[in-house]
Amino acid sequence: MTTAILPPGPARTLPGAILIGFQRDPIGTLTRLKRRYGDIAQFRLGGERVVLISDPELIRDVLVTHHSNFTKSRGLERAKRLLGEGLLTSEGEFHLRQRRLMQPAFHRKRINSYGATMARYADRARGRWQDGATLDIHHEMMELTLAIVGKTLFDADVEDEADEIGSALSDIIGQFNIFMLSLGEVLERLPLPSTRRFQRAKTRLDDTIYRMIEERRRSGEDRGDLLSMLIAAQDTEGDGAGMSDQQVRDEALTLFLAGHETTANALTWTWYLLSQYPAIEARMHAEIDSVLEGRLPTVEDLPRLTYTRMVLAESLRLYPPAWIIGRRAINDYQIRDYVLPARTVLIMSQYLVHRDARWYPEPEHFD
Repeated sequence: MTTAILPPGPARTLPGAILIGFQRDPIGTLTRLKRRYGDIAQFRLGGERVVLISDPELIRDVLVTHHSNFTKSRGLERAKRLLGEGLLTSEGEFHLRQRRLMQPAFHRKRINSYGATMARYADRARGRWQDGATLDIHHEMMELTLAIVGKTLFDADVEDEADEIGSALSDIIGQFNIFMLSLGEVLERLPLPSTRRFQRAKTRLDDTIYRMIEERRRSGEDRGDLLSMLIAAQDTEGDGAGMSDQQVRDEALTLFLAGHETTANALTWTWYLLSQYPAIEARMHAEIDSVLEGRLPTVEDLPRLTYTRMVLAESLRLYPPAWIIGRRAINDYQIRDYVLPARTVLIMSQYLVHRDARWYPEPEHFD
C-alpha cells in the first residue's frame, strides 16, 4: 500500500463544523475551501475523507482517463434506495448493458417526436399566460416539464395529476439531502415525518409506474414513447434478453426525475437572467422570430437557433442544475504530488469551475 500524501485543508477543529457549514451553504463552503487551499483541497465530511478538485484537466483524469479506479460516491450510492439500478446509479458491465438497451430510445426519429411534443406543450402553456400577469415562473416550468416528461416517457397526460405527482417528486428530492448525511442510514429507520413522506411518495410513484408497465406489456403496443422502447429493448450484443419490470421501473423513474426538476430549474434561471439583460432577451427573440416566422420549432431548427443555444449554454454555465459530482476511489490514487487513500471521496463542482476567471473572463457576467 502506498503511503498517503494528503493535500492541504482545514485543521480538524469542532467535530462536524464543515458538515454543518456544508448543510447550510454548500456552494459557499466549497468556494471558501477552493479560495484558501487551491485546486486540490482536503477536508472531513461526516466521517468521510473528501477531496475537492477544481482544475478541469484533473477532473477529466478522474471522470475519463482513470474512470476505472472510481465508483459513484455517497450521494448516488444512497440514491439507489429510490432509483435502484438505473443509469444514474448503476456501475460496470450492468451499466454498459443498460446503455445498449436504451440507445434506441434516443434514435433521431424518436428525438424528433419528443421535440414535437415539447414544442406543443410549451405552446399550450404559453397560451394560458396573459400580458401583464405575475407568474411564479418556477412553478410554471415545473408543471411544464412534468407534463412533457409524462407524455414523452409514458405517453400519458399527467397534467390533471401534476400537483400530486409534483408533490411526491418534491418530497423525494428533499430527502436526497438526508441521504448525504453521515447518519442518513440511521435517520431513515426512524419514524420521522420526512421519512414517512418519502416512503409515501416512493409508493405513489412506484404504483403509477408499475401500473403503466403492466398495461403496456399486456397490450404489446408501441406508442412511440420511452416506456415502449424500454419494454421492447433486447440486448443483441449480450444475452439477448430484455429488461425485467424492476429494471424498466428503475430506468423510467431515473428519466422521470432527470427530465423534470433539473430541466425546470435550468429554464427558470434562464428566464431570470433574460429579465436582467433586456438587450440579450431582445436579440434572442429577434432570432426566434426570424428563424421560425411564427410557427412552432422543430428539432431541425436547432442548428439555426445559434444565439438561443448560446443563451441556454451561458445560463447553464452560471446556474448548472447539477452543480456537483462525486466519485469514490477504489484504490490509492495519485493526483499531482499527492496520494489519496482508497475510498477517498473526490468531488468536483461545475459551479466552481464555471465561475473561475482562469477559464471564463468576467465569470460572474452573463455573456
